[in-house]
Amino acid sequence: MRKALQITALLTALLLAACGSYKNAAVNVVTIGEPATPFEQGARLSLPARLVRGATVEGLVGFDEQGRIVPALADRWIVTDDGLSYIFRLRDGTWGNGSPLTAPALRNALRETIASLRGTPLALDLGGIDEIRVMAGRVIEIRLASPMPNLLQLLAQPELGLSWQGQGAGPMRLHREGDTALLTAMPPESRGLPAIEGWSRKVRPLRLAALPAGEAVARFNRGEADVLLGGRIEDFPLARSVGLIRGTIQLDPVTGLFGLAVTGNTGFLAAPENREALAMAIDRDALMEPFGVGGWTATNRLVAFGVEDDPGAVGERWAGMSIEERRTQAAARVSRWRQTQPGAPGVRLRIALPRGPGSDMVFDRLQADFKLIGIEAQRAGPNDEADLRLLDVVARYPRVGWFLNQLNCKAGRGLCSDDADRIAARAQHTADPAARSDLLADAEATLTRANVFIPFGTPIRWSLVRGDVTGFAPNRWNIHPLMPLALRPG
Repeated sequence: MRKALQITALLTALLLAACGSYKNAAVNVVTIGEPATPFEQGARLSLPARLVRGATVEGLVGFDEQGRIVPALADRWIVTDDGLSYIFRLRDGTWGNGSPLTAPALRNALRETIASLRGTPLALDLGGIDEIRVMAGRVIEIRLASPMPNLLQLLAQPELGLSWQGQGAGPMRLHREGDTALLTAMPPESRGLPAIEGWSRKVRPLRLAALPAGEAVARFNRGEADVLLGGRIEDFPLARSVGLIRGTIQLDPVTGLFGLAVTGNTGFLAAPENREALAMAIDRDALMEPFGVGGWTATNRLVAFGVEDDPGAVGERWAGMSIEERRTQAAARVSRWRQTQPGAPGVRLRIALPRGPGSDMVFDRLQADFKLIGIEAQRAGPNDEADLRLLDVVARYPRVGWFLNQLNCKAGRGLCSDDADRIAARAQHTADPAARSDLLADAEATLTRANVFIPFGTPIRWSLVRGDVTGFAPNRWNIHPLMPLALRPG
């Protein structure tokens, strides 16, 4: 007992000492990615670039560390009873170049930003916006063709950060040091806001570096990083190397799409029933068992269970069939197809996966599953040509439309269904809730029959966080803004 108390006292002293130094030092954040990616710009941002944009270019609203909507360029807003109008009052202040923050400038910036997203799933999510208009000097209105209950969630995305004449409005200022992003919290008065007494004592600089997964974890383990962001399934085995003193693994309770997008449309993959055979062959629980992630949910459905507007008309597939029965049926389809191809080689499919030990584990399991039905699986790199490609993306908002938009033909993920897209578009512009629900169910069922995506279950997102870090919280959106991390604790 005496020895245990001595060890506890020593650990407490170490943690208190570390906490004191942490309060006074710059916070060091490392994210998994290529070194130059924090400085990327464009419509499709990598995670490091999203972190930097979210810190330096505010939108109408933003996220706090728990993934909740907070004021940004707009300090308050109202939603009309019919859900068709969102009215935002802008805060006092200026853009980064000192220009006044006005409704006409913000309306133009919002229009330009939305136009720049054309061709992305996010643009489809925003498709219900009918008009953006100025109501007063610092008041704008966004009018909708039909209700969008998660509009604020979309407007808070880093891609919806707004700039004017090339300048954002903070709340942080970016300075580049090689491939490291140095971010400092802007004094309120530099943003046209009232000064806050003792501001410099309330904030600290933040350094952000993007590194390949192995290097990022090693930096965290050496105590050179306070937070590691951007963990995904391909790198999850690396998290096991983290010692308890260094920090803890944090899993975000996300939802989204995690599975194989079908990108090949010739040979065996030309027929929807053959693509379905691949989905039938996979033992999803066994696929994830080696990772030891508690609470992970397997599914063979396109839309995740429990989203807010799920009509419940489409359920899990192959109800009542065991994995052995599914594989028997799938193997029969492979055999029938081969009989129609005299002299042709066996079915070989290339699967594109990101590099990493977790991807190795996923491929080994898929290869074994496909072999049982007579298909040879070959590994391809993330940018190589392939028949199947891992799709691993977190939902930005919890509604059926998000899942349908990710697999829309305009998203360019792989094979798609024009019929499902047309039905989903009708649903987006239908105001009647019952009719909209029916259309969403029809769109999901049509897309399911097309067998263009093979779901596994929920995505995996993880971070490493030192025990004394403040300003970080696991959340369902995998959103971890940098500004809260730059606030001094206590």
